[in-house]
Amino acid sequence: MFARRVFASVKGMFCWFTGISFLCLVASISRADSNKELRIGYQKSGALLLTKTSGLLEKTLAPLGYTVVWREFPSGLPLLEALNGGSIDIGHSGDAPLLFAQAAGIPFRIFAASNPSPESTGIVVPKDSPIHSFAELKGKTVAFSKGSSSHLVLAQLLARDGLTFADIKPVYLEPPDARAAFEARAVDGWAVWDPFLAAAEVEGGARLIVNGAGIGGHREFYFGRAEFLQTNPKVVDLILSVLSDTGQAAKRDPKATADFLAEKLGISPAVMERSELRKQRYFAQPISTEIVNEQQAGADIFFRLGLMPKAIRVADIVYSSQTSTP
Repeated sequence: MFARRVFASVKGMFCWFTGISFLCLVASISRADSNKELRIGYQKSGALLLTKTSGLLEKTLAPLGYTVVWREFPSGLPLLEALNGGSIDIGHSGDAPLLFAQAAGIPFRIFAASNPSPESTGIVVPKDSPIHSFAELKGKTVAFSKGSSSHLVLAQLLARDGLTFADIKPVYLEPPDARAAFEARAVDGWAVWDPFLAAAEVEGGARLIVNGAGIGGHREFYFGRAEFLQTNPKVVDLILSVLSDTGQAAKRDPKATADFLAEKLGISPAVMERSELRKQRYFAQPISTEIVNEQQAGADIFFRLGLMPKAIRVADIVYSSQTSTP
């Protein structure tokens, strides 16, 4: 249903929208070997899942002799570990996993990021909880996924209030286990991102006390093995073009997008629609100074709070086609 309602129009108008520049770009790339693989790690959400469904990337890269291999991962950290092990070339993740991966010395580069969606991550408490502000969580138990975007948002909120993780009682849980603990009142608060945040509000009796507005971008990042990006700059250009078309298609029919993702994630359409109002991270843009500064601020907070073994410079992992091998 999703493919028919959303991507049929993109498939029909792909060359029209991308125009002569796209055709010239493809024509400028020699056909080379016919058995090359582009191995993409994706999660069961976001633009890469929509791109996989549309088949546009396969059509775009076929003239170059590439086949596309898709490998699903539950979250950003295992995806980055797979990239470090050499089993994928391209992937995507939220902000925090990239900071830990860079600190660990994984050889990757970020080449694009989505539009920001800071309202799509936050901290919830039970509806009848006496807690009504973030400051009131001092000394309380807070569940969150270690190394995730919610970990970063929690760190940013603590730093904003002059606190550290020693001022709360962290409970490291992945979203399914965190939701169970939250609904059982085993924790006082839960830091989480959409669509889990929306599910907690719609179905889990949760009340939002603070979100990420004003403290970070909460973007989706696209990255690749440093060596692959350096030797395939025109492939990167084509990936960006396809991601742009994916975003346009998703925005043209947001209900179809929400219904499709709800089915894939096994959640209700009502939850997904609420999530989509806040989290439409489908568009990909090159890495700007603003985006680097957002990430650097998060890296500095993690290091200051003792969560990373060393300070990092985010600008060091930004991909630039100007330094790539032609």
